[in-house]
Amino acid sequence: MEVLHAGLVLLLFCSAYSYQFRSSAGDDPSVQDPELEWERMETVIGEEMMQTPPRETKFLKSASGSDSSTPEAMNVPQYVTVSASEDHEEVFKPEKGARPLPDLIKEISLVTATPTLESEKRIARMALVEILCHVDRIYVRIRREIFKTMDAYKYLTLGTCPVNQGTNAHYYLLYLLKTNCGFKKESHADYWSVRNVLHYKPTSPVLRDMPFDIPLQCKFPRFFNSYAVGFYPVLQGGIIFKALKQKNCFTLATQDASGKEITGTKTYTLGQPMYFEAKRCGHLSGSGDQRLYIHKCFMTASKNPNSYPKYTVIDNHGCMIDGKVTKQSKFLTCASKMVQKFSVGALIFKGHVSTHASSQQLYMHCEISMGKLTPTQNSKACNYDQATKKWQELYGYHSVCHHCASTCSSAHPKATGKIISSHPWKVLSSKDGDAEADPQMKSFDVDSLNLEDPDMAEHKDFLDHWEHDY
Repeated sequence: MEVLHAGLVLLLFCSAYSYQFRSSAGDDPSVQDPELEWERMETVIGEEMMQTPPRETKFLKSASGSDSSTPEAMNVPQYVTVSASEDHEEVFKPEKGARPLPDLIKEISLVTATPTLESEKRIARMALVEILCHVDRIYVRIRREIFKTMDAYKYLTLGTCPVNQGTNAHYYLLYLLKTNCGFKKESHADYWSVRNVLHYKPTSPVLRDMPFDIPLQCKFPRFFNSYAVGFYPVLQGGIIFKALKQKNCFTLATQDASGKEITGTKTYTLGQPMYFEAKRCGHLSGSGDQRLYIHKCFMTASKNPNSYPKYTVIDNHGCMIDGKVTKQSKFLTCASKMVQKFSVGALIFKGHVSTHASSQQLYMHCEISMGKLTPTQNSKACNYDQATKKWQELYGYHSVCHHCASTCSSAHPKATGKIISSHPWKVLSSKDGDAEADPQMKSFDVDSLNLEDPDMAEHKDFLDHWEHDY
């Protein structure tokens, strides 16, 4: 009967309240010394309760409707009977304006409930069975002296979980809430509760201890009110360092010849120049010693950059290799080096030409990263000069472009930029008859070229040296 009485007291008095503090123990509550673990958790919970007292009593009622779940020392009486003499009449007399609160009123208002002899007895009886409620675990211990048999631990369980620690004085059941012990979790308007039952069910043919079931409950308040009596906000936690610099975020947009971004799907004709702009999100706030680099760009007929076929226009860590095919493909200078613009002549994939399809939809995919202001072999923007047959860096330092004539050595580190894709555009095939001009192609004999014509001289130079371009 003594154990059953303790169980009733435990149900009404041991409903514990969790506070938002760090979990200082590991995920496995099994430890070498359960007594030290119990004392440690008592200290942690006790410190938190002192820093953040429970809310006003009326908000913390147990399932039975009793207010006894709040520690006795924190209870604030609803009213106090005071024998006031005539000397106190002026203290309670209403008057205009404001004045400091008299000491007598402070003494009356802050009177705390004095634990009664009965409550002290209940606390003493509670020592037979104790519970600690933490934000992620429940610890229960029961004194061994209440059992008459040495193997009582075999029949003692917390829900479905057995005793997992023991000392000469106590049996311990230390479990995380995520353990499958039969914890019943209930959600209420202002608190969340966890219930379980401490069972003692001996299976021996004879009994020396009576079986019992002790209901246990932990209550976790959902919120606190700043106006609640006795609530003292406490700032907890350590120092958290968060980088103010935004992670690299890039965009690749299509533009018209004037530099305005094109919204929607643009349609080009074959050979028409297309303009692109790559920049970092919030580039205006970037560092003055940084520059945006495009390492590689290629076109596909699908939104998926891993699809085929694909046509590469920029390669070798910043070489405009399509510039050897057409003058329209080149890097363009910008007012800010946090932005990189380039142009490419419109094209279509030969294998996708169909008599039924009037146009092809294409996408541009680029590998972009940030680097130092001075270009290197692995971060550059090199154009091919058709006149000199040489590679030149957009802002000088032409020596970094010497790898553009071949494939960069594998000894150099690969670019680590992320592939960014543009919005799609369409290119009309020549059979659609939508081209702005139909160039008339003529056949010339190399020996009959008039070198006095500058244009013809350029073609003569090309025919004389074309083998050296590849």
